[in-house]
Amino acid sequence: MKHLMIAAGLLSATSAIADDKPQLTVYTYDSFVSDWGPGPQVEEAFEAVCNCDLNLVGVEDGAALLSRIRLEGESSDADVVLGLDTNLITAAKDTGLFAPSSVTADYALPIEWADDVFTPYDWGYFAFVHNADTPAPANFRELADGDTKVIIQDPRSSTPGLGLLLWVKAAYGEEAQEIWAGLADNIVTVTKGWSEAYGLFLEGEADMVLSYTTSPAYHLIAEEDASKAAAAFDEGHYMQVEVAAKLAGTDQPELADQFLEFMVSDAFQQIIPTTNWMYPAVTPSSGLPEGFDTLIVPEKSLLFGADEAAAVREQALSEWLGALSQ
Repeated sequence: MKHLMIAAGLLSATSAIADDKPQLTVYTYDSFVSDWGPGPQVEEAFEAVCNCDLNLVGVEDGAALLSRIRLEGESSDADVVLGLDTNLITAAKDTGLFAPSSVTADYALPIEWADDVFTPYDWGYFAFVHNADTPAPANFRELADGDTKVIIQDPRSSTPGLGLLLWVKAAYGEEAQEIWAGLADNIVTVTKGWSEAYGLFLEGEADMVLSYTTSPAYHLIAEEDASKAAAAFDEGHYMQVEVAAKLAGTDQPELADQFLEFMVSDAFQQIIPTTNWMYPAVTPSSGLPEGFDTLIVPEKSLLFGADEAAAVREQALSEWLGALSQ
């Protein structure tokens, strides 16, 4: 009996020690925390060096993160937000809820990075993914003139959805509303987030889905399936740089800084290509996986600066809503 009591006491003490570990709460998007996403590997790798409990909380898609943080304000449980992008940086800074960061890295981004609040962790190009054995349009006008059916995401809740609005705006400017008017009949449905949209596409609900040029790498590498391709649009492809930042109200500022530093380390970056299926912000020592060399490389890159994206966002959203409501 004494041995049992001693054992029980040791178990209780061990549990107490575990409970004493500081917790870092990171808000991110649902696909990041899924079983097949980066979350499980990131959690294991960070907890191995931080002596902490990493709590990853999925909040729908990227744009929904900012709405959640705005709603919770200074009372938010989040210490770090991971999953915004350059199109939302200005709006996020305007909340006053994010704190500066001193993270630096040798970034492998197509653009110079000098932001003192947000830290990039991956990047890619938006694209429409389709079955490789079917022809695809070469641009938005050709898509609008044909009968190809597409699934897209809502720009009010999804960063790919917002990226599509800015892609059309960057490519066509004042003609964007005309493009959306032509595309309205092609859109089968608008989902809240990327995961739902891509799932519907895989179920055969549409010919194409808004995703990334890197999406076919998932099928090729994880499934040994070369049946998916990204359509190359001759007017260019809009770029996405995904970022993270700590909250000014965090009660774990040092741990939050440690996580952001970890995020640009080899341990984190080598996880990204075959779990988040994006290009890493810092090239890992192992390089890119075999199969990434088969992906299309846009001849023209499109990207609004953070302030410019914020300035044109409402007009682009209005044009989109107007076209889809007809």
